[in-house]
Amino acid sequence: MADVSASSPAGGEARAKPKMRFDLPTPDQDTEPFWEAAREHRLVIRRCNACHEAHYYPRSFCPKCWSEDVVWIEASGRGRLYTYSVVHKNDLPPWPERVPYCAAIVELDEGPRMMSNVVECDFDDLRADMSLELTWRDEAWGDETWSFPVFRPAP
Repeated sequence: MADVSASSPAGGEARAKPKMRFDLPTPDQDTEPFWEAAREHRLVIRRCNACHEAHYYPRSFCPKCWSEDVVWIEASGRGRLYTYSVVHKNDLPPWPERVPYCAAIVELDEGPRMMSNVVECDFDDLRADMSLELTWRDEAWGDETWSFPVFRPAP
């Protein structure tokens, strides 16, 4: 992780290093297709060809039957608010600049639940089981832009 302190090379002026980030992914072979699709604002999840269950988070096997015969499918982007918490304090960068925010577990129409945020909604209007639709939060960091699936109330 990046250091938050300034560095001073021998004989040079101090340069600020980037702040630490706790919200950016570290893609691996199991998750890279998810992040590639996210860059295109497409939500993909895995489905097992053996038991036909969809699952999230991306992994190379089915968490229900342990089959390795899993494929990527594009999710509809629709779901329901399973549970949530409105966060008013978070000291880890970059969340202090984002509070308050709604941390949520969304049950996708395809079945799996995923952790995300609910946006574009007054917190007093949040209700378990409310219909949600997918939208995206794009986050620039250095020379990369990350796209994160978030949800808003469905019309």
